[in-house]
Amino acid sequence: MELAGKVALITGAGSGIGKATAILMAQAGASVGVLSHTEEEIRKTADEIAAAGGEALPLTADVGDDAAMRAAVEQVVKRYGRLDIVFANAGINGVWAPIDDLKPDEWDRTINTNLRGTYLTLHHAVPHLKAAGGGAVIVTASINGTRVFSNTGATAYSCTKAAQVAMVKMLALELAAHRIRVNAICPGIIDTDIPDNTQSRNLDGLRVPIEYPEGKVPLTDGKSGTSADVAELALFLASNRSKHITGTPVWIDGAESLMVG
Repeated sequence: MELAGKVALITGAGSGIGKATAILMAQAGASVGVLSHTEEEIRKTADEIAAAGGEALPLTADVGDDAAMRAAVEQVVKRYGRLDIVFANAGINGVWAPIDDLKPDEWDRTINTNLRGTYLTLHHAVPHLKAAGGGAVIVTASINGTRVFSNTGATAYSCTKAAQVAMVKMLALELAAHRIRVNAICPGIIDTDIPDNTQSRNLDGLRVPIEYPEGKVPLTDGKSGTSADVAELALFLASNRSKHITGTPVWIDGAESLMVG
């Protein structure tokens, strides 16, 4: 129960990494505000946590909506009285297409969810972390845009992920005096449903051929990591066990990105 008495806000908690982390943090004793843009989905997460004896508050909001995110953070603080941990995890792959084919509205949608959404989450949450006397911020970035640049067409997505790591490093220094730690998780291939919100278009013949050794993920002979693997890392970064770690991107990909960066 290393998070007993702590309050966490987790975005993108309706499925995948966010859901697995919410369940794990609740098991560790935290009261968890779980947020998704889909009400039915997020209620299922909250119900699972409650059924296991944990405490969760379901929240529905678009992370790119300023007023909605302000209201969501206020709901968490009103219910639990404080905020100690923020996991800015919500994100989409969006449209992967050649730069001259990628439409401005497609670019904007990816930027709005991944980058503006991270900004708004932290913008509204950080004052409450300061009021609590410190805390932990975790951001889900990616191997794309940080170690891997060979997924041709993923320009908008990769730019948001590179910017998230830059944000983490900037804020780690800015918030250090407030005892707020800020770190990034950079997953590789993980068994989530994020491919379901990916639209690839006109990429045939565009990608540069890359020769892989047998098994794209060396550590596991090609097998993807799991959401539970990433949740364990998030729990570590949220806990006192990582009390001297800040401004750090952590790649969790079984050495996948070391072959293709």
